[in-house]
Amino acid sequence: RKFAEAKDAYSKGLELDASNAQMAGGLKECEAALSGAGAGGPMGSMGSMFSSPEMWSKLAANPKTRDYLQQQDYLEKMRAIAADPNKLGSHMNDPRILESMGVVMGVNIFSGDNVKDAMGGAGFTEGSGGSRAAAPTPPPEPTPEPEPEMTEEEKAAKQSKEAALAEKEKGNAAYKAKDFDVAIKHYDAAIALDPKEISFLSNRAAVKFEQAKYAESIEDCEKAIEVGRENRADYKAIARAMTRIGSCHVKQGDLDQGIYWFNKALTEHRNPDTLKKLQNAEKEKKDSEVKAYINPELAAEEKAKGNECFKSDDYPTAVKHYTEALKRLGPDGEGRHLIYSNRAACYTKLFGLNEALKDAELCIEIAPDFVKGYTRKAAAQFFMKDYDKALASYHKGLDVDATNDECKDGVRRCMEQINKANSGQLTEDEMKQRQERAMANPEVQEILGDPVMRQVLNDMQQDPKAAQTHMQNPGVAAKIQKLVNAGIIQVR
Repeated sequence: RKFAEAKDAYSKGLELDASNAQMAGGLKECEAALSGAGAGGPMGSMGSMFSSPEMWSKLAANPKTRDYLQQQDYLEKMRAIAADPNKLGSHMNDPRILESMGVVMGVNIFSGDNVKDAMGGAGFTEGSGGSRAAAPTPPPEPTPEPEPEMTEEEKAAKQSKEAALAEKEKGNAAYKAKDFDVAIKHYDAAIALDPKEISFLSNRAAVKFEQAKYAESIEDCEKAIEVGRENRADYKAIARAMTRIGSCHVKQGDLDQGIYWFNKALTEHRNPDTLKKLQNAEKEKKDSEVKAYINPELAAEEKAKGNECFKSDDYPTAVKHYTEALKRLGPDGEGRHLIYSNRAACYTKLFGLNEALKDAELCIEIAPDFVKGYTRKAAAQFFMKDYDKALASYHKGLDVDATNDECKDGVRRCMEQINKANSGQLTEDEMKQRQERAMANPEVQEILGDPVMRQVLNDMQQDPKAAQTHMQNPGVAAKIQKLVNAGIIQVR
């Protein structure tokens, strides 16, 4: 019966490939076995092949059957067939035996898809004892649930949205091409098809902004915000509309409204671009206010009032008038250094020494050849008891005007205080305060942090003669004098 099945399999194979010599040979063998030809009973020469000594060597040499030799049940079946070839038929349901038969006969009976097709498409898996069982059939894929049937109204709404999106894309393309009239035409069509979509209104507002139609752009943005609120649009989209309103107001010159809308947009979404627009608007507003306030004539009047108050020792009122004069002059007004100098003198009288120092430095920055800037700075430093700094400022003043009596007197007074400290005439607390101020001085810190100067100071302490040698170096001498003036080194 199995030879009949094998014959059918060969016949089907030859129908597919009539020129296959191996299948033709196998077909003849099966027909011979079925007809009882050859020795060995009904199995004929095919059965005798399994009793041939060459069988095992052929099976071991073939990569398909080599692994079968490690399976005990397979070996038992093959030995039973070798002992009695007539038992071949009882084992023909095992695909391994069919493959082995092909290898022994030298033909490819069943392999790959041929075996699967011959077995009716069923797969085989190894079971207990090496037998093969049919693989389970995979479950059928679930049938997708049909989409719910849409009403005619829903279908119409869907088609309108799709058409609106198509119009929007055309509008975007025209916008990028700077063809603003065409862009507006497409955005109008999109809005007519889907009036609940915020982006269509926002995009049309962007086009009108580019056309400098700021009032119309604001109107579209306000409508976009209203539509967005009603339809729960993304807060980012609403913030964009608010930002554009702010930009329109800035373009119209209304900075207050621009700042208002930028702040409002930031409460919806803290966008870096909106924040930058806000900062720019605030700066522009401040600059415009400063510019609008400038009036040189009023500045001169305020300065004169400040001078009168200074002469009458009304320093707080003088500061008020000088400050107003600076505002009226503006950041680039002529004569600002004179007002800074006068206000620095007022602050010094009021012992607002830090403010006095700042004004003096601004005076020097504006007019570095104005000697009073240096005397104002030196005076503030002197009253701060930074005598070494005050001395340096007076010297810079003398560089500008070597005949200036105030600078000369300032140098004398600073040296008196420095010599007084070096001669031990200060109290312990005064000395401590002086050294603390000196250690806070960046120049002193730099000198003390210099390894070369530390070695110089160590040499001077160990060998007084070394001091004379080091003082011959101008750079070293200047640094040592700086430390002496600061109270770090005392000279007896």
